[in-house]
Amino acid sequence: MSAVLGLMLAGALAAVLVTLGLGVLNTARGGPPERSQKLMRLRVVLQGVAILVFLAFLFVRG
Repeated sequence: MSAVLGLMLAGALAAVLVTLGLGVLNTARGGPPERSQKLMRLRVVLQGVAILVFLAFLFVRG
């Protein structure tokens, strides 16, 4: 079970990193501000998911 949660945590952290990178690129290129806002909201949600998965991982490992 902890291996599955570990993989889920890695995936959640990778998703946060990709979303952050896309947001930075969008801002650097002068992209539409609406897209930057959507990416920021998505990043916050993904960070919340990553925290929940991390807590579940800690709970399972004891």
